[in-house]
Amino acid sequence: MTTVTYTVPAISCGHCTHTIETEVGEMQGIQSVKAEIDTKKVTITFDEPANEDKIKALLAEINYPAEGLLTL
Repeated sequence: MTTVTYTVPAISCGHCTHTIETEVGEMQGIQSVKAEIDTKKVTITFDEPANEDKIKALLAEINYPAEGLLTL
């Protein structure tokens, strides 16, 4: 299991966090997703078949591109 935290500057409201948590949460292999308005960070815990490339591609596809990464 891997946990990553991304900086996502496009987060501005509760709708943003809900969209990210719902869309990313539906990806196969995702264990948990927590998006935060105040810090503009998204923390994701996942196993295969999910991986960082797929997660970042999905975030970009739903208009919340990740700009930074902090691996926990």
